Formats: sequence, structure tokens, C-alpha cells
Amino acid sequence: MDHYTRIQLAITYLEEHLQDDFNVKQTAACAGFSAFHFQRLFQAITGYTVLEYVRRRRLSEAAQHVRNTNEGILDIALNWGYQSQEAFTRAFATYWGVTPAKFRKLDDNSYSLKLQQMIDFNDYRNQLGGGFYMNTPHILTLEPIRIIGYEYKTNLNDNQHYGEIPGFYHQFGTEQKFMDIPDRSRPDLAYGIACHFQEDGQFSFIVGEESASVTPLLKPGYVDFEIPGGVYAEFRVDGSGQDIRKMIYGSWLPQSNYERGEGADFEVTDVWKSSPEQLDMKIYIPLK
Repeated sequence: MDHYTRIQLAITYLEEHLQDDFNVKQTAACAGFSAFHFQRLFQAITGYTVLEYVRRRRLSEAAQHVRNTNEGILDIALNWGYQSQEAFTRAFATYWGVTPAKFRKLDDNSYSLKLQQMIDFNDYRNQLGGGFYMNTPHILTLEPIRIIGYEYKTNLNDNQHYGEIPGFYHQFGTEQKFMDIPDRSRPDLAYGIACHFQEDGQFSFIVGEESASVTPLLKPGYVDFEIPGGVYAEFRVDGSGQDIRKMIYGSWLPQSNYERGEGADFEVTDVWKSSPEQLDMKIYIPLK
């Protein structure tokens, strides 16, 4: 069963529980993914988060109840996951540009809504079709790699990580945080490691270098991290590393015959060969 079909099983589960409290762990389990990986795949393929999809679907269903029934606004709000009529009205007006009460009074033809329908991941499979192109990654087996680096916190939601990760690298360099790494064995290579994934979309991003230190004394904020050995897909970056990640998770992985393995993604930049105009970077994704 491919990624698109598996994610569609999760969507079916979401639809059946759209009026219940959102449980990302249970939803992801329907697709056979971890909560974090499910959210990352969904966002890379669709362009928005699972939470945003759930919010759009609930507001779309609620809007149809406002328009087509005499049910009270408060009852509709509570039935579709809002704690109060005020919270529902605020969300409704922000999304649709009109309050529920005013929307109910409008003539059917005077205000149209772009309702979020149940998503069909077959559409995304068909959109990619034969037009998808990406350099074939190199599949290789790596030995464990010892990294010491500075740990930053970020989040998948609202694409927060895309905006923040370049800033992590900038801070790491301008503040010369690399100078506090003991026994730097490869100072020409900067590692960026995505790890410590949480169900709510939070994760850590470690910027660091290889270290030969056996028992390091680390300053606050620094961590000792071992990248596990195993099979990885190695992607050469041509342009933005974040754009490549979207393509990896949104296109390559769902169409490949591989499953993502457990553990960290990481990227390696040759700092001496890179320039603001051209990165010399490789991205590694664990496989199984």
C-alpha cells in the first residue's frame, strides 16, 4: 500500500471523527506513521498542516449547518469543536469574512463559500503523474556519526521551521558557537540535525560539527548527539535546502519504494565550498 493510499485511510478516520477532539496520534496510526511523520508528509504534499485541514473542514460543515438548518449558533459551535459561541463566531468571521448570524440572513446567491471538501490524495498522485522530476538520490549505508552542537527548538505548524532554521545557522556562525565545540574533527562541515520529534509538531534542530572528544564538558545549550548508522538516501542540494525537503517528503518519498526509517534527518554543508549564491549541501533521510 503506497503513501497516498495510507494517508487517505487517515483522512477517512478524520472524517468519521470530525466532531470529536482531534487526536493526531490515533489519526497517524491509521496510516501506519508516527504522528510527526504523518504531519510532515501531509504538509509537504498539500501545502498546509493537518490541523489547518481539520479547521477548514469543521468550518465548512458548520457553515452548511448555519445556512441549511434552524439549529442554534451556539449548538452548531459546540457540535463542531468550539468551546463557546464567541470563539466560533470569531473563527467563522476570520475565515469567511462574515459572522454566522449575518451569513444565515444572506440570500443563498449573495454570498458564496469555498468549502473545504474531503481531500482525496489520489488527486495529488495524479497531479505528479509523469511530470515529476528530481535527481535520483544516492542510497548508502553510513556508520554512526558523533556530533556536538547547539540545540534550537522549532515547529512544523505554520511552516515555522522554514523561517527559523536559516536563522539558527546564522546565529551559530555570527556568535561563533562552533568555537565551544571540543575537539572539532571536521571544522569544514556544518551539520544540521532534525530530531526529538513531538506529536504536536515541535522538534529540535541541532547545528554542530563532528567531535572526537570522549567525555566533553558542554556549555549550556550544547548537546552530544550520535547520528545512528544505517541506510540513508543522500540528496544533493541545488538551491534552498528547505525547498528540497518539501520535494523529498511531498514527492520523492511517496512515489519511492522506500519507507522513512526511525531517527533524525540531517544535512551537511561544506562551509568552505559554499557561498550565499550556491550551497554545497547534502541532505540525508533515514530509510528502512
